[in-house]
Amino acid sequence: MATAREAYGTPSDEELHVLAVDDSYVDRKVIERLLKVSACKVTTVESGIRALQYLGLDGRKSSVDFDALKVNLIMTDYSMPGMTGYELLKKIKESSAFREIPVVIMSSENILTRIDRCLEEGAEEYIVKPVKLSDVRRLKEFIIKGELEENSKRRHQKRKQREEDDDKPSSSSSFPTKQREEDDDKLSSSSSPTKQREEDDDKLSSSSSSSSPTSLSYSQPPADDASTSEPSSSLSSPCSPAELPLSSLLSPVKRSKFLSRD
Repeated sequence: MATAREAYGTPSDEELHVLAVDDSYVDRKVIERLLKVSACKVTTVESGIRALQYLGLDGRKSSVDFDALKVNLIMTDYSMPGMTGYELLKKIKESSAFREIPVVIMSSENILTRIDRCLEEGAEEYIVKPVKLSDVRRLKEFIIKGELEENSKRRHQKRKQREEDDDKPSSSSSFPTKQREEDDDKLSSSSSPTKQREEDDDKLSSSSSSSSPTSLSYSQPPADDASTSEPSSSLSSPCSPAELPLSSLLSPVKRSKFLSRD
């Protein structure tokens, strides 16, 4: 049955690889022994320049295949000739390939300003010599925990990326609909003057239609005029006044007197 470490892809004890850098032969042997007791793989070099050569950061081809021999931790002495541990730390943190590797500074001097400078530059820890077995075990636990957290973070990022990729088609398919709605709104706003003119024309038409009966009523002749026009039509008949009887030309009173005289 796979352990939790193997399930999460954390390197086993045999795969945990530490690069130890120290110009003192005695200190190198002490660190190597403590790391091997803790079941770690150890590579020791005597200077910061040799460490850069081993990692391939000196501008030349690395002496080993880094992908096949992964380094999980770098422990370096601070005071070394040629290149100090602080300068080696800066070189490693400037590298995009190695900046994530934890770097621990070791020194026999407990100088506060030096400690602060190393931690600000990216050192994981500052250990005062002599290095003890408890220090190595604590670092080992730190590496394992860091690997677990890194793998968990990596899985979370992959899962989030997959979710974003799944959401992309739906969001892209809804984009044309949204674009069409925006275009329709623009078209509607641009046609508003035409709509206003149509409304004005409707108002003008309704006002003119409401005033038309009044104009028609004045154009029609009054009923009385029509009645008075009938005698004029009768007067315009072919009969002249000379042809009419005299009695018809007299008023009713005179006509009665005229007839009684006859």
